[in-house]
Amino acid sequence: MAYKTNVLITKENDWYIASSLETNVVSQGKTIEESIANLKEALELYFEDNNNINVNKDLCLMTSLEVIV
Repeated sequence: MAYKTNVLITKENDWYIASSLETNVVSQGKTIEESIANLKEALELYFEDNNNINVNKDLCLMTSLEVIV
């Protein structure tokens, strides 16, 4: 079975942090490519360990929010 996920990549110091928005699985790497590859491996393990998980593959919402301080 194939799953799609939206990935947010941020940089913290010398590390790129890749986060799956639908599963909250997070990984890191020294490059963007490495962080994505590590996230893919982490997600494969996540879905393998949680094979009964109910993921709504059709629902994906992304928005932005502005907060004035």
